[in-house]
Amino acid sequence: MSGDESLLPAELPGLDPAWSRRVTAVDSQGVERTWHVLDTAVTDPERPSGYVGTLLCVHGNPTWSYLWRHLLARFSRPDAPPWRVVAVDHLDMGFSERTGTVRPLAQRIDDLGTVTDALGLTGPVITVGHDWGGVISLGWALRHPDQLRGVVLTNTAVHQPPGSSAPTLIRLARLPGILPAVTVSSPTFLRATLALANPPLPEQVRAGYLAPYRTPDRRAAIGGFVADIPLTPEHPSWPALTEVAQGLSRLAEVPTLLLWGPRDPVFGAVHLRDLRTRLPHAKLHRFEGAGHLLAEDADVPGAVVRWLADLDRPAPKLTPSPSPSPEPTEPWRPLWAALADRSDDRSVALVELAHGGRQVSWALLWRRIREIAAGLAASGVRRGDRVALLVPPGADLTAAVYACLRIGAVIVVADPGLGLAGMNRALRAADPAHLIAVGRGLAVARALRWPGRRFGAGPGAAVLGASTLGRLARIGAGHPELPSAPGPDDDAAVLFTSGSTGPAKGAVYTHRQLAAMRDALSSFGLDSDTGIVAAFAPFALFGPALGATSVIPDMKVTAPRTLTAAALAEATAAIDASAVFAAPAALRNVVETGDALDDRQRAALEGVELLLSAGAPVPAVLLAQARALMPKAQPHTPYGMTEVLPVTDVTLDEIVDAGSGDGVCVGRPIPGVKVAIAALDPTGTPAEQPGAAAGVTGEIMVRAGHVKDRYDALWLTERVSSRNPGWHRTGDVGYLDPDGRLWVQGRLAHVLSTSDGVLTPVGIEQRVESLPQVARAAAVGVGPRGVTQLVVVAETRPPVRRAGPADRKLADDVREVTGLPVAAVLVVPDLPTDIRHNSKIDRTRLGRWAERVLAGGGLGKL
Repeated sequence: MSGDESLLPAELPGLDPAWSRRVTAVDSQGVERTWHVLDTAVTDPERPSGYVGTLLCVHGNPTWSYLWRHLLARFSRPDAPPWRVVAVDHLDMGFSERTGTVRPLAQRIDDLGTVTDALGLTGPVITVGHDWGGVISLGWALRHPDQLRGVVLTNTAVHQPPGSSAPTLIRLARLPGILPAVTVSSPTFLRATLALANPPLPEQVRAGYLAPYRTPDRRAAIGGFVADIPLTPEHPSWPALTEVAQGLSRLAEVPTLLLWGPRDPVFGAVHLRDLRTRLPHAKLHRFEGAGHLLAEDADVPGAVVRWLADLDRPAPKLTPSPSPSPEPTEPWRPLWAALADRSDDRSVALVELAHGGRQVSWALLWRRIREIAAGLAASGVRRGDRVALLVPPGADLTAAVYACLRIGAVIVVADPGLGLAGMNRALRAADPAHLIAVGRGLAVARALRWPGRRFGAGPGAAVLGASTLGRLARIGAGHPELPSAPGPDDDAAVLFTSGSTGPAKGAVYTHRQLAAMRDALSSFGLDSDTGIVAAFAPFALFGPALGATSVIPDMKVTAPRTLTAAALAEATAAIDASAVFAAPAALRNVVETGDALDDRQRAALEGVELLLSAGAPVPAVLLAQARALMPKAQPHTPYGMTEVLPVTDVTLDEIVDAGSGDGVCVGRPIPGVKVAIAALDPTGTPAEQPGAAAGVTGEIMVRAGHVKDRYDALWLTERVSSRNPGWHRTGDVGYLDPDGRLWVQGRLAHVLSTSDGVLTPVGIEQRVESLPQVARAAAVGVGPRGVTQLVVVAETRPPVRRAGPADRKLADDVREVTGLPVAAVLVVPDLPTDIRHNSKIDRTRLGRWAERVLAGGGLGKL
């Protein structure tokens, strides 16, 4: 062992010094070397015989095994799965021996095998790798197939795909004369790597990473690792890297978990795409907001624990779309079936009032769909390819959607209501191969470098160099043959959630599940004789699937507040519509602008017989006000979400009959849907098993044929939401009353765990909103779980000019009407809502603000 070997510092945050040990062995070159390892077996000497296997953790450059301290700590707990954790410092790295030698990739893989032999590891072994340690761990895995039980990879790569550039950080570090200066002579490269953590690392943790690398001679291998990255075939380590990359096909039967931080300037989407191509069976979870140092940014140990729990658990035997009702006797009808059936029908299918009242017949719409479908296929779009759609609702979007579905391409829908940042996250997560957008969308896609080959829709697309839908249709007209249609269990769509409780999630639907959603909507009496005003984006697409004539009002459908009463009336008159779909925010503006209607417009609205509003809770008073404008209509407010829509249905009359309750009454399940409740314990944690006892508050669970197939690239989220086979855990909380009606009480994430028990927000907010001086209210919590304090934030009538504490009278009234110990009452000019629906109050944002205010941080920006 080298004489300059250092001991571990006295204190390293999060690292138990008892884990530290030395391993001495003769390497593949016949030289005795000493490695430093962290080993949980050292602190539990009586347990080795009880371990079921070993997690072999391999760090990258320029870190050391300190990177894995959270994993070691998690598996040192008494309730930990019986797996030993061993984390190895590479030679010349961390606190291992400084050999003064150059050790290329092949030698590093040999070294890891030397250590595991010296430790007597015989398997089962699960390799856990990060950065360059990912490649080394995979090299070990390929050489030890008999010992290998699984593979875990975090932000790594085995190949630089052609046409892509190497990571900027690596290219800069390898510039002539720069490499030794930033990697060896100074700790610049190391500090730059540590700066990638999100949130920033505490100073003591940064010191822990720097501890083994205090002097240039101890940093030599940092430069050596950077120099050893083979970017061209001429590099000495190219054959070893190629051997690993090509060998991954041999891991097709090996359980694999990919954990990824997308905010990584070193390994980006191109590297993840390559890994997924080579390991298509791998489970993948993207931790939004996390980056290169994933083990610092996210709960990697929690994901590994859950994955291990599934390794030996037999997979449940389920049909692709579990349903509580018997299998349908009729054959599956694809979503485009009604369009194909009306291919010779020259009556109106779709009207766009925002485009001068353009009318499109069923025959023209189906012909356009077939031509675009054939044009896409001729242009290289294949079954399974993802196609992002950034086109406003209308004929172009309808044709593009059904063209993609017909050839088996998977549509990706992330509407502009997510905001630019949300759209950016969503599209990078979905990683589409193609993108269809209007001119503005194309410009944004180019500026933000969104993935996918681009096609254009509408004016301006050709100017930006994109092949337009019109050109695709002309190509398709010359190639009329379409590829075979996709199967019912092929992926059909990735639909993104609203992002109101965190980053938007992509919900993957199969063709069978989309068709089941269409069939669920038919329970409202919608058919080919119905004329639909589609003022709610989802129904702008489902109208044609139902065979119903649709009209899109003169509004921005992705901004519901832009719908006026006059626009709604004109849309109703255009097709003599009998049904209206509108988001709550759209209805609110219709009511507010109702006085501007003339007699003709009022007469048009009197023909509406069905009014549906969904996307957020709809107050009964708003439904009643809307019915005053549409007196023959029966207002319905279906409950559902992106993952399953609809779930239940309730009419205004039924809401009135139900009376007051602790939440919003959303009615009974529609046919084919089953609802259950996972009861909350005193900490606000839902039970593992569903129940149906009346009056019990808990997480709402749904079972239906139109539940999404899975969350996209969010294995951990999907695992939690569907851990009860056949059921989807919605993340909403509520209860069933004795008559079988469901009452929604808020989001699970917003439940308050107080010293007096669990509180749910919606009922509290309803009671506060009963006060005449309150327009809207939000119930949020401050403080740690178990002793959370209730804070009410109110939007007043008239609105206040600036945020601050409520006056004494309002605060007293709030406490009286709630009957609860309210810690504080704050007032704001306007409660923040989600961008997409303009209706859902952003309680998370309000809670952070209230906590800052009560901690003395000032009112600041809401």
